[in-house]
Amino acid sequence: MRFIRLALITLLVLVHGQLWLGDSGLPRVMGLQGQLDAQLAANGLARQRNEQLAAEVVDLKEGLEMVEEKARYDLGMVKPDEILVQWSVLAR
Repeated sequence: MRFIRLALITLLVLVHGQLWLGDSGLPRVMGLQGQLDAQLAANGLARQRNEQLAAEVVDLKEGLEMVEEKARYDLGMVKPDEILVQWSVLAR
């Protein structure tokens, strides 16, 4: 009877050791949790960027103000009666 108890306790320790420290144990789960957190953060940033792009598409479809703003900012567009003034601040 004593041998059976010892064998069962040994098996229990081995099973728990594999459960906590094995290939799919606690360290692996914690590593996967860290990867999941990083991916969720990246997904949040991508979602924000997608929302910005969707709003920009709606603006481009609905009005010319956004087109004019993009042309002024990206291409340096100036209307015929306007004078373009640019200045820059040098950091020391």
